[in-house]
Amino acid sequence: MLSLFLTHLKGLKKEAIKSPLYILAEVVLELLLPLVMSEIVDVAIPAGDTDRIFVLGALMVVIALAAMTCGVLSAKYATYASQGFGANLRQALFDKVQEFSFADIDRFSSASLITRMTNDVNALTMMLNMSLRMLFRAPAMLLFALCISFSINAKLACILLIIVPIMGAAIGTVMKICGRLFGIMQQRIDAMNNTLQENLVAVRVVKAFVRQGHEKKKFNKANEDLMHAGLNVGMRVIATSPIMTLAMNVATVGVLYVGGRMVMGGTFLLGDLQAVLNYVSQVLMSVMMVAMALLHLARSQACAKRIREVLNTVPSVRDDMDAGERELPRAKGRVEFRDVSFRYVEGGTGDDVLKNISFTVNPGSFVAIVGGTGTGKSSLVNLIPRFYDVTGGAVLLDGLDVRHYPLEQLRGRIGMVLQNNVLFTGSIRENLLWGKEDATEEEMIQAAKDAQAYDFIMAMPEGFDTQLTQGGTNVSGGQRQRLCIARAMLRKPAVLILDDSTSAVDSATEAAIRESFAKNLKDTTVIIIAQRISSVRYADEILVLDDDHIAARGSHEQLMAESEIYQEIYRSQQEGVGE
Repeated sequence: MLSLFLTHLKGLKKEAIKSPLYILAEVVLELLLPLVMSEIVDVAIPAGDTDRIFVLGALMVVIALAAMTCGVLSAKYATYASQGFGANLRQALFDKVQEFSFADIDRFSSASLITRMTNDVNALTMMLNMSLRMLFRAPAMLLFALCISFSINAKLACILLIIVPIMGAAIGTVMKICGRLFGIMQQRIDAMNNTLQENLVAVRVVKAFVRQGHEKKKFNKANEDLMHAGLNVGMRVIATSPIMTLAMNVATVGVLYVGGRMVMGGTFLLGDLQAVLNYVSQVLMSVMMVAMALLHLARSQACAKRIREVLNTVPSVRDDMDAGERELPRAKGRVEFRDVSFRYVEGGTGDDVLKNISFTVNPGSFVAIVGGTGTGKSSLVNLIPRFYDVTGGAVLLDGLDVRHYPLEQLRGRIGMVLQNNVLFTGSIRENLLWGKEDATEEEMIQAAKDAQAYDFIMAMPEGFDTQLTQGGTNVSGGQRQRLCIARAMLRKPAVLILDDSTSAVDSATEAAIRESFAKNLKDTTVIIIAQRISSVRYADEILVLDDDHIAARGSHEQLMAESEIYQEIYRSQQEGVGE
């Protein structure tokens, strides 16, 4: 965990050093107060020296004000350092997640990544703040107070040498137990966040199917699991409080008993006894502070382990070592699959989703992929931009294995409209410019017209400056699809992939979009996944997937004559139309 703190305290190390220095100054000043008080009680008061009492009292006020100033400055610098550390760590985690492939995100789950970037980072931020102050203050106070106590009266100070180890053993036992339980608690937070995220994303489906009761039960279970995990930790943590209080009271009674007898016997001064009692209190309070800090440390260690797991993950899809030095072929849009196999379980023994797939798409071609649900259509096209990597064979773009491209340049040649049409909070203009940041107004308007989106955009009160809600929920499904298609077309990519991206538009609109491909993207290779035969019948070639392989390929007419699977799909759709 120390390495995590040091790595992400960039630009904040001065503040991280100043905080403990001010804390040490505060400790020294606070430890002077009992000595000055002892001087007043043992010397000034018996002598009736009012002036001396006033001077020493004024000195105590000055020392207290100086100690308070040091404490405030320490808190200020600790806050700067810890909050800056939290910001740096969150940014590092976010940057790392941006490098992840789909497989990496699937492995962690989005809910767990959110928990790690918020809850876990907050725990480490609090721990650093506490460490810069409490974990420096408490040991310094403990050491200095013990030394001064021994210098005043070694016999009384020995009582602390008996009590402190007992308290330390209790703290160590609780820490050992709680370390594992804190890890379980963070996992329960992951599970609850996953349930919450799933419900909020699918809230319309929940309401449509009147499943609020079911979702409440699901959340209640996740919530109770987290509550029980928190109770398991909490019940063990609170066990330290009575132990500490008992030890503190026993030590105080012991010092009062032994010291009181010494004062009554004339071998020890009352002011010195009062000073020792103050130092005993400081020592025991310091031990309790260390106990609390170490319990937070136990949780922070569990959080740090989860954060390091993300930061130390080597992305399963990354740039080839020589990708930056290799000369890339001119972008034409030729796609080739050579004996490609793929499975989702990385390095596992799961069944292949795709097996021995081979085909070539020539530049400027319009190729369609059809097949039943779960036959691997989306998996196949996701291999072209390397959202996943093949587990066998090779995918080539313009004659070069996609694994040899720099990822940014590879994906820069490809426009993709995913099954899940995602729009972001902001204006329509901002969403379209994702396709090409420096696009002109004319280019953006033309892309909107090609995607048959221009008319409904201009019908909105603010046109291209109309604000979209998160996910684009304030436009219809068909409008979302057309905006996503416009965004991809604006890029003018070498390869345009449409993954079931016209399912929510009517046949006439779909035909108009297809015509715009032929007119304005005639040099672009278009690969479309569709369920409707009407969407693919005009393709240059249609691939029919069945299970894990290509069952048939050819034009619409050829497949109608030769492929039983294609004929079955066609008949089922025609029957639906007839009915």
